[in-house]
Amino acid sequence: MPAGRRRVGLLLVIGQWQHDPDRLSRFCRDSWTDPLVSCGRGDTLDTLSRYLHPEPDTEAPTTSETTPSGTAGLLRIGELSRRLGVTPDLLRVWERRYGLLSPERTEGGFRLYSAQDEARVRAMQRHLAEGYAAGVAARMALRAPARPAGTEPDDVMAAARAELGEALEGFHDVEAQVVIDRLLAAFSVEAVLRDVVLPYLRDLGDRWGRGEVSVGQEHFASAVLQGRLMGLARGFDLGVGPRALLACPPTERHELGLLCFGIGLRDHGWRITYLGADVPMDTIRDVADRVRPDLVVVCSERMGPLESVIPCLHGLSHDHPTALAGRGASIQVAHITGARLLQDAPMAAAARVAAEMGRREDGPGA
Repeated sequence: MPAGRRRVGLLLVIGQWQHDPDRLSRFCRDSWTDPLVSCGRGDTLDTLSRYLHPEPDTEAPTTSETTPSGTAGLLRIGELSRRLGVTPDLLRVWERRYGLLSPERTEGGFRLYSAQDEARVRAMQRHLAEGYAAGVAARMALRAPARPAGTEPDDVMAAARAELGEALEGFHDVEAQVVIDRLLAAFSVEAVLRDVVLPYLRDLGDRWGRGEVSVGQEHFASAVLQGRLMGLARGFDLGVGPRALLACPPTERHELGLLCFGIGLRDHGWRITYLGADVPMDTIRDVADRVRPDLVVVCSERMGPLESVIPCLHGLSHDHPTALAGRGASIQVAHITGARLLQDAPMAAAARVAAEMGRREDGPGA
């Protein structure tokens, strides 16, 4: 591939472009690029060409130097880009076209972005993943209500868990979705999963074990939450970050913790190959050999499924970086198989794995 060309994940061509096929053909031949590009009706080829081949940025370069004093809590565009898995170019487009971000400027010309900017971009990403057009997604993100003043997050999350549980255990799908929508409008996906969904699932499982909820209630709640989580997981394979292969071993059907872990890793810039529940070990091994992941995570909420495949796990960890997760994973099995043990809760484990990979990529002394 000639120098200067990059691959394109998707190019949506509408409006007047279709009336100039020769020019479009030349453009695509000369502009094979990496970013996922989506342009609205009325955009021209010249506009798209400027997006894919921007003029050199006149903004002061982002470096690893300390952010200027007096700007604690603010991020430069490079760090914001890494956190969100969105290229700096696309962040600038969203800022210019939709007013999605409102950076401060230092005397030296640096753009500095706030936690509110980050929250709006995350909201836009969620709406895009749900299928909304970019302009609509931006308007929805800009209208997202902030957390009520004077309300402690822990109190909000505790009340939301109770409300979510009441809806799910009463077999009220719509009411449960409204609770989740309201939370996602005010908090990050990570916070909603960490402080509401995962604690509720653990409590639900414990109460089911004590006979306090019925099989029907447990199945209904799990099915509704799994559907919502799968929606949040759309776009698992986008980006250029490290890749994780996630699966539950044979006979393990409780996958929601693993799915939350995958969403957490995705939000830290990883690509996810997700196989789900009750996966034969031969299948996990075959997929690992094909996609060559940076990490294979095998998760089980019970000890039996992992203990029954110890030889297979040993072989897997010999050829691929492998970790065991879930309440069924133990130090003993990890030691025997040579796998790493992820002892943190799913969202904390995702943050830890991403941070450790980032330090390895930065190299010694970073």
